[in-house]
Amino acid sequence: MSRSMSLRTQLLLLQVAIVLTTVIGTGVTAGWLQERQLRDAYEDRMIAVAQSVAGLPAITDAFDDATPSEAIQPIAEVVRRASDVTYVVVANDDGIRYSHPNPARIGERVSTDPSIPLAGEIYVGTQTGTLGESWRVKVPIFAEDGAVMGQVSVGILESELREDFLGGLPGLLIALGVASVVGVVGSAWIARLIRRRIYGLEPDEIRGLLETREAMLHGIREGLVAVDDRGRIVLVNDAAARLLDIDDAAATLGRPVDDVLDSELAGFITTGHDVETAVLSGERVLLVHGDRMLVEGRDVGSIAILRDRTELETTLRELEGAQSLAEDLRAASHEFANTLHVLSGLLELGHVDAARAFIDRVGSGGAISTVDGQDGIDEVELAALLLAKRSRAQELGITLTVASSSRLAAAPPDAPRGDLLTVVGNLLDNAIEATLLGGNVSLEVRDDLEPGHVVVRVDDDGPGIPADRRRAIFDADVSDKAPVPGKARRGIGLTIVKRVAERLGGQATAGRSPAGGAAFTVRLPWAAAPAAHRAERSESRV
Repeated sequence: MSRSMSLRTQLLLLQVAIVLTTVIGTGVTAGWLQERQLRDAYEDRMIAVAQSVAGLPAITDAFDDATPSEAIQPIAEVVRRASDVTYVVVANDDGIRYSHPNPARIGERVSTDPSIPLAGEIYVGTQTGTLGESWRVKVPIFAEDGAVMGQVSVGILESELREDFLGGLPGLLIALGVASVVGVVGSAWIARLIRRRIYGLEPDEIRGLLETREAMLHGIREGLVAVDDRGRIVLVNDAAARLLDIDDAAATLGRPVDDVLDSELAGFITTGHDVETAVLSGERVLLVHGDRMLVEGRDVGSIAILRDRTELETTLRELEGAQSLAEDLRAASHEFANTLHVLSGLLELGHVDAARAFIDRVGSGGAISTVDGQDGIDEVELAALLLAKRSRAQELGITLTVASSSRLAAAPPDAPRGDLLTVVGNLLDNAIEATLLGGNVSLEVRDDLEPGHVVVRVDDDGPGIPADRRRAIFDADVSDKAPVPGKARRGIGLTIVKRVAERLGGQATAGRSPAGGAAFTVRLPWAAAPAAHRAERSESRV
């Protein structure tokens, strides 16, 4: 199969066709306009000559002579030669000629219809007479009383008009030829320039590169966002749209990045620093790596690679919980071994009553706390989270308690379980980090204060939050704790709590705890538990 025509040849032929079509069309139009201007010029001249002859007293007075042609013919010939027309014919109201370029025609009747000028009107048009086809003007000759007494016909042969037109045509053709040559040369230069701009690629190669690029960019798991040198979005792949909660990625193309993304992420992308950092976007913690885009040494914009660190941090928290549980089990194992040694010693010494008393004293203890029925938490996933948080707090020497007033039924299918776990987990982590050794953290979760809503309150006895910072504490990167090298950035957890609450239509507030520390209250929309289930729970607690 033969190779298809190259892009450069296609562009050249297309532009040459456009240039030639334009030049030919312009030439035809210019020729038509030139011919019309030539006719208009002759028409004005012939009307002026005819009217001047018709108004000469010598002409009108000669109509009363016995032989009017003797006076009229010389005058008509002088005017004809002076005005450079083909003929000047004067005739009476019967159409009898008194002048003619061919004297033999004098005294004959005119060969064309004289009715229009004899009716007092001016006639302009092309007619064929004794001299041939001519462009002519006929005007009436008026007597002193206003009656029409004759006519004057002035004309020029169509052949002479064509000669005049063709005489000016070479200049027009030369101009059109020069324009065609310039257009063709310019088309060749443009085709070469376009070819260079697209790196010498053919349409099939460009299409293949675009298809491969789209498949690659939208198939990788990392999010990609690219902006041009004016800060407008030029690329958002599927992974980036998912991470940034963008419904229609195509609609963002060409828009300023500040109008689409959070200000922190938008600022990081536009600067294009070759660094990797954690950025909060919506409710996600993203690990972002930025870089400038250079093409042949020219800065054309910047690109950012996005990875979801939220899942990583969740995995790390789960691993931390598992490690804490393992440490607690190891501590329980040592504690159980010590208990057995004490019992063995007491029994060997014969102190049976003392051994029994020791068992009664330590039998209900243990290193691992549990979430019992008195906590009022029937939602299994939240109870599991609290178990892990209690273990973590106990490891740090902090007491985590669930208020006895807590009430939370098992969540219905449409309840935002995951959002509740996010809120409670971040609030407890924040309180545990803010509480000193030997301190206390209290959690209250209630779904019976307001129908269809759940209220979460976390109190601690730490240093608390100044009144002037209780609003700003929910902003990103606002934290009373110093950053730790190698650890996640501070000031994100409470920001996520507020954004989750606002997304669901709830609210998050900070205040002062009765214990002197900080108190955080979050109100979230929640499906109300069935009345029968609430009654059953109430009876079980009686």
